Amino acid sequence: MFEIYDVAIIPLIAGITEIFKKIGLPAKYSPIVAIFLGIIITLVYVDVTPKEGVLVGIMLGLSASGFYSGTKNLVEKRSKIE
Repeated sequence: MFEIYDVAIIPLIAGITEIFKKIGLPAKYSPIVAIFLGIIITLVYVDVTPKEGVLVGIMLGLSASGFYSGTKNLVEKRSKIE
């Protein structure tokens, strides 16, 4: 089953998604890529049923895209203040 330390997958998904964006993926598709990566990584890495894997993968992918955009917004706001 999914363990709390598996949350470390979120920054991994965000990082891989960022690599895709650096090689030319339009930013508007990054949440879709993050969800897809979340599902694939969860099905391969976490010992769950396929139904649970898809659900957990979607949650991790959405978390990763929110993690990235939240961090990006924080950095951009901080740059405007300075």
